This record gives sequence, structure tokens and C-alpha cells, in this order.
Amino acid sequence: MNKHVAFFGDAEHAFTLTPEMVFELERKTGVGIGAFYKRVFAFEFHFADLLETIRLGLIGGGTSPSEAHSLIETYAKPTPIEELIPLAFTLLENVWTGRKEAPATIPQDEIGQTEVSAESAIDDALVQVPA
Repeated sequence: MNKHVAFFGDAEHAFTLTPEMVFELERKTGVGIGAFYKRVFAFEFHFADLLETIRLGLIGGGTSPSEAHSLIETYAKPTPIEELIPLAFTLLENVWTGRKEAPATIPQDEIGQTEVSAESAIDDALVQVPA
């Protein structure tokens, strides 16, 4: 599986949706990975879908489950959805395509919030969604 490194919350963290984490994502969301991928990229997701994707990505990347839970509670839950979407999309895309990528730095402001607009996130996502 491809590891993705990004600044999240308070520091850079590694994210990977390992096969075990994909099985857990399927169990937690009640649908298979194909249906989940389609649901997320069609913008028909639940907020919890994004949180679980990121939490499980942290665990798959080497963060302890308790630390991943704390990071989600502290940083992801109060964050606008438009700022969570790019990370969740990247993690799912890595599972789907196996794409290898260089560690990405997401532009952030002085307090560590990503500087991604909803419009640019949607445009980027639509380019990646199969017709």
C-alpha cells in the first residue's frame, strides 16, 4: 500500500489504508469498498465516512488507535468538510489505483488549517471521478 504523508492537526502524519483498514472501513460503513468509493466521490458521503477514512488511514500509517481517535476528535471534527475532503479522497484514490506519489504538502495558513476551497476540491475530485 502507498503511504501518504500530510500535515494533519499538529504535525505531519503518515496515512495508509492497508487491506486490514479497508476491511474495517467496510465493516464500519456497512458497504463494500467499491460502493464506498462511489459514494464518497459522488459527494453522497456521511461526515462519519470522511472521519473514518482519515482515522483508519492514520492507524494504517502507524499511529496508535488511541492517538488516531484523539487526532480525529481534536482536529478533524471541528474542521470544515471542504478541508477534510482532499485527504480522504487521496487515501481512497491510493487504495483504488495504487498510485505512488511523492509526499505532498497541503498549503496551510499560520494556524495549520488547509487553504483549500470547496470549489477547487470539487473541481479536483470531478476530474478524478470515472464517467
